[in-house]
This record gives sequence, C-alpha cells and structure tokens, in this order.
Amino acid sequence: MAEGKVSFELVSPERLLLSEEVDMVEVPGEEGDFGVLARHAPLISTLRPGVIKVHDGGSVTQRIFVAGGFAEVTPTRCTVLAEEALPIGEIDRAAAEQRLSDARDDLLDAQDAIRQAAAERQVKIAEELLKAAG
Repeated sequence: MAEGKVSFELVSPERLLLSEEVDMVEVPGEEGDFGVLARHAPLISTLRPGVIKVHDGGSVTQRIFVAGGFAEVTPTRCTVLAEEALPIGEIDRAAAEQRLSDARDDLLDAQDAIRQAAAERQVKIAEELLKAAG
C-alpha cells in the first residue's frame, strides 16, 4: 500500500463494487458523515442512507449510494458492507421515484408499529436515493 493511502473495499450482497487504494473515503455514518484517512483510529459504525465519496488525487473520483449497512475502519483499511449499493451514474430516476411512491403507499397502509417503522425506513432510503440522483 502506498504511504498515505487507505485500502477501501465496498461490498453489497450482489457484488464487490470497489476494492482499491485511495486517499480518503467519506462515509455516511448513522451519527453523521466521517472521513477515513490512512492511520485512522479503529472504528465500527452503522450507516444511514447516503452517498460514499471516494477521494483520490485531490478530487472525488467516485460517488456511490448506500442504503445502509456497516463500516469497519482500521489504520490501514476501510471496509463497507452495504445492504444495497449503487454507483450514482447507475441510478434510474424514474425507478427511484416509483420506489418512493410505493414506500409512501406502504407507510399509509401500515397496520402496526413494526410495519410503520419498516415503511418509514424505505421512505428515507428512497428519498436519499432521489437526492443522490440529483
């Protein structure tokens, strides 16, 4: 690994999306965004729906939407296990809008607290997905 680089790996249930040495990774943690550089203190965090930004060569080289998951950080590595992940360029805006509409319908139809909480989470994911699409 190059000095000053951090090894970043992003895995979703479907595939390994990214595995490379980068300058920095910005991660949407449940308690707020955090940046990971080489020699970062060890950390485990849950993720909220949002966008991971990969920095290399002084600029953001990749932006990837994640619906949630976990991040594990060590001094040399950042591993993200995402529930769902999609590069920003692959987001289908019409599908995202339909997803939000369906989630809102599910929220209206929720019959108990468990279904309501699940529907609220799906609404939040769909809203963040649309925001990421621009």
